[in-house]
Amino acid sequence: MGRRARDRRRQQQRQERGGAGGGGDQAGWAGGYPEIVKENELFERYYRELGIVPAGEWGDFMAALREPLPATLRITGYRSHAKEILHCLKEKYFKELQDLEVDGQKVEMPQSLSWYPEELAWHTNLSRKILRKSPQLEKFHQFLVSETECGNISRQEAVSMIPPLLLNVNPHHKILDMCAAPGSKTAQLIEMLHADMNVPFPKGFVIANDVDNKRCYLLVHQAKRLNSPCIMVVNHDASSIPNLQIDVDGRKEVLFYDRILCDVPCSGDGTMRKNIDVWKKWTTQNSLQLHGLQLRIATRGVEQLAEGGRMVYSTCSLNPIENEAVISSLLEKSQGALELADVSSELPGLKRMPGITKWKVMLKDGQWFEEWKDVPSNRQTQIRPTMFPIKDEEKLKAMNLERCLRILPHHQNTGGFFVAVLIKKSPMPWNKRHPKVHQKLPQRTGETEVTAANSDNGSECITEEPTLAENEESKKAQELQNSDTEQSKKEGVCGPPPSKKMKLFGFKEDPFVFLPEDDPLFLPIQKFYALDPSFPKMNLLTRTQEGKKRQLYMVSKELRNVLLNNSEKMKVINTGIKVWSRNSDGEQFGCAFRLAQEGIYTLYPFIHARIINVCIEDVKILLTQENPFLSKFSSETQKKVKDMAMGSIVLKYDPDPEKPDDLQCPIVLCGWQGKTSLRAFVPKNERLHYLRMMGVEVFKAKRKEEESESKTEEEVQHRLAQTEEGMDVEDKEHDLVMKMEAEIGEESSHSPVESSAMEVENKTEDLDQSSKNANSHVSQESKDTDTSNVKG
Repeated sequence: MGRRARDRRRQQQRQERGGAGGGGDQAGWAGGYPEIVKENELFERYYRELGIVPAGEWGDFMAALREPLPATLRITGYRSHAKEILHCLKEKYFKELQDLEVDGQKVEMPQSLSWYPEELAWHTNLSRKILRKSPQLEKFHQFLVSETECGNISRQEAVSMIPPLLLNVNPHHKILDMCAAPGSKTAQLIEMLHADMNVPFPKGFVIANDVDNKRCYLLVHQAKRLNSPCIMVVNHDASSIPNLQIDVDGRKEVLFYDRILCDVPCSGDGTMRKNIDVWKKWTTQNSLQLHGLQLRIATRGVEQLAEGGRMVYSTCSLNPIENEAVISSLLEKSQGALELADVSSELPGLKRMPGITKWKVMLKDGQWFEEWKDVPSNRQTQIRPTMFPIKDEEKLKAMNLERCLRILPHHQNTGGFFVAVLIKKSPMPWNKRHPKVHQKLPQRTGETEVTAANSDNGSECITEEPTLAENEESKKAQELQNSDTEQSKKEGVCGPPPSKKMKLFGFKEDPFVFLPEDDPLFLPIQKFYALDPSFPKMNLLTRTQEGKKRQLYMVSKELRNVLLNNSEKMKVINTGIKVWSRNSDGEQFGCAFRLAQEGIYTLYPFIHARIINVCIEDVKILLTQENPFLSKFSSETQKKVKDMAMGSIVLKYDPDPEKPDDLQCPIVLCGWQGKTSLRAFVPKNERLHYLRMMGVEVFKAKRKEEESESKTEEEVQHRLAQTEEGMDVEDKEHDLVMKMEAEIGEESSHSPVESSAMEVENKTEDLDQSSKNANSHVSQESKDTDTSNVKG
């Protein structure tokens, strides 16, 4: 039995179990877990005593926590067709749900989040079981799933959307996301960088970090859907993430970020509506254990923040030990270098509570402490002085803790959340003098050179001059490092850190090799596509040092700078978007590389040849037929193709303002011109997306396709069994992403895309070794937190 058949059988069994017995339908509408007792006496006692809920609202607060969380979705805002998706959603799918009844109950219409800009975020109370009970609802659900796979819609909890909005990101900002997985907030940041789609390479970038190696691949999967050359995923402990360096006018300088998102691991008691295990597992001990880690991560964040920069600290916890206690401790030791920003006028329509200034600490046995001096010595390892509020009233008032935001679940039917926005006014007092980097960059001639990085791992700040012994030790270490990286320098390779500096966890990543300026590979590409002289060819890279280059990727100039100057201290999991793929058939036509769809919007502004403008009827043919003959296309298209050589082409659709019923956003597709045919190289889900936008009904076609697939599953399984041994690392990583999405019950609840989430080049002769690397994948865990911790 094939996988799809097994999934269908399980689905039928669940439906049968859900329909049997009394209350089955009611449970479907609730979408809940009636067998779980949503009670925790210690939780109620703790938060009643702290008074974070306004008087008279406690009953509503607890009632909201016991209700299932509405599903929320966000339309990606940076793409030119975001408005078309919104129009399609409102005018087609929502209209079909009006006055719809299921099991005698009227279906509740999805509602937009009033505080999210441009109606790009919506929430609905429809459960998965109810979605299967009506063809209209099933069609709506299929639309959401498919658009999520394309990256046009993101399933994300409402309160999780707040921190990126409060960062006030501009396209030129250098951004660090310290604890980024699973990646919904990272995706928001990428969208903000690409606010102007006419600029293929924004000056800013996002470095997304996570301590867990496995979750990094889920993060890559999320980010890859947005096809940005300005995102880099790295794998470090956020509390000691290294200082990076960049080349500024021939000298190395420390990289300080304009914006930092510090969404730290937390106890997650604000997520009780979706993570119902929190009800029985909640204890104050969770917050006490996490407070130190949260403070270290936040401290490391403000150290790397540029003066005048903004850092958003957030948790999905309501506990002041994880929230106000961390912020007040950070403000106190900053000695005026930091201040809380007043964001009361931002996000109008968002209901929020101010931060509190008084709280107490409670142990899991119910014992309370109001001051540090009251804590007995045998408890001082569990409870730390930084967990208590500041006693100096003048200092406390100057901190303006009321500027923090606490989101309570019952105010707008969301989860619980905490946000604080910090502005850095001056260097931190323990780091008044920034680390000095006197190393002069070598002059680059011919191939790209990679300069050896400093041995500083970034976990300690430089506050005094090094001793003579330290200088000698540093010199020896530098010499050793130089000898190890000499070959890499010559070849222009940005590889993973050497094993003696950092133990590698999980997959061993292939290096990032930038194309030398005189690489003969590029000339045929430049000529074939008539690339503009301004095309930044120095930003092209591959993932292989030897043999044929199979894929060409591209990063922005700023990320190239980061990669070249930090290859020895930074573990890069993934960066860049694929722009060209090797095609052996193309060599006979003058270019061995065909265009890749995921990078076409980045490449298109630089391409001046092999572009065919097509009408909307041609686009429909290209997306609905596998390899249509030229005779099926319009006469204008046939005329343009006639005098064009065979090979990879660009297919461009421009909307006609005089035909408002037609699709009103431009489309750029990669295609291939054959001798008698013309086809589009577009992933399946992206095809369905464009067809929906053009008003073509794809739901029935998809169902028929699935039925056809199920009939041939036995044959497919036989083929899979024959080819399983030849599975490469890319397939292994895709399986890992699918497994991770099943295991992690956070924001990323969509089905994984059919194409690989990771694109790692592997030469055919390296398949056995690559598979071995994939199978030896080991997760990296923080020694400060256990696996039950929830990240907000």
